Amino acid sequence: MSAANVAIIGAGPAGLMAAEAAAQGGAQVDVYDGMPSAGRKFLLAGRGGLNLTHSEPFEPFASRFGERRAQVEPWLRAFGPEQLRAWAQQLGVSTFVGSSGRVFPSEMKAAPLLRAWLHRLRAAGVRLHMRHRWTGWTDAGALRFSTPEGEHHTTPDALVLALGGASWPRLGSDGSWQALLAQRGVQLAPLAPANCGFDVQGGWSEHFASRFAGQPFKSVAIRFSDASGRSFERKGEFVATAGGVEGSLVYAASALLRDEIARSGHATFSLDLLPARSAVDVAAQVSHPRGARSLSSHLKSRLGIEGIKMALLHELLPKEVLAQPQRLAAAIKNLPVTLSAARPIDEAISSAGGVRFDSLDADLMLRELPGVFCAGEMLDWEAPTGGYLLTACMASGRTAGTAAARRG
Repeated sequence: MSAANVAIIGAGPAGLMAAEAAAQGGAQVDVYDGMPSAGRKFLLAGRGGLNLTHSEPFEPFASRFGERRAQVEPWLRAFGPEQLRAWAQQLGVSTFVGSSGRVFPSEMKAAPLLRAWLHRLRAAGVRLHMRHRWTGWTDAGALRFSTPEGEHHTTPDALVLALGGASWPRLGSDGSWQALLAQRGVQLAPLAPANCGFDVQGGWSEHFASRFAGQPFKSVAIRFSDASGRSFERKGEFVATAGGVEGSLVYAASALLRDEIARSGHATFSLDLLPARSAVDVAAQVSHPRGARSLSSHLKSRLGIEGIKMALLHELLPKEVLAQPQRLAAAIKNLPVTLSAARPIDEAISSAGGVRFDSLDADLMLRELPGVFCAGEMLDWEAPTGGYLLTACMASGRTAGTAAARRG
């Protein structure tokens, strides 16, 4: 059997990992991308310190993929968090575990890792073709690309599509591939925002928005249960926006909140402003006589509630509740926050939806298009931030690239 010629479309983490796996399988590999350089979203994600993966044990790690765990887990067993850290080490990039359990490169930068990776790929014979935007197939079945030099055609033995979702259009992830695959009979789930912010019902008042947009709610907890019995409860922090909420704690709950809004038009989560203190203690402190002190001064001195937390109580609670200690104490531990809509997909960190797994075999090959594989965020799965998304994108690329190399 001759060596396969494998084309990879998409030079993000999933596509580059597919290229590496295909080259290791003996294939001749060409990577195409519409952007001027490779890994642009990878670099942007690493500006604040590239979160490669997470250090938690495999079982809880795999559980983060929710309803898609059964599909994602085989990729992770072949190339999971430990293998990803070893892979980075082989590139000369050591990693460390942060206080949250997240794993980062020791230098907290994406660029050195990407440079080393691209150097190794080129040394393995992988050819990168930038400014090649895929526009579909010719009538004869060749891949068609729009380039600065004109239209380019190629007919590989196998193709790996790693085109991302639709949450970063300025970096190339614009979801335009959906129409091309739908025309070929591939089953797609609508793309939707994931790890996203939300609008609060009715918006914030001008007073609250002007003073507190951009400020964090620290040391709080969110609880939410949807109509189907799925639930979420976690401590952390999030941020108020001009019209709603965003940030790590909200992102972690975003899949459930988004789906509930789609079902019923709104979603209400419970916010615990003081998760470290019991309801009994909070009630006792709120009920303590405050004399001539204002309510704000009283809650600050007895419970440390001030700033944005105090403002939120005034924003969401009627005056009669603020005036009744027991009801106010209950609200501090269980404050309903109603959301009306997810923010647009191009503001989201990632996207859900994409190529349905029913359209794919175990090697991530499209049943409707033999020899065409899919990988990364364009598949119908999602994951929270914390290294889960990146790990699974790269693991899926490895699965698809390994299989593509066998098509020679």
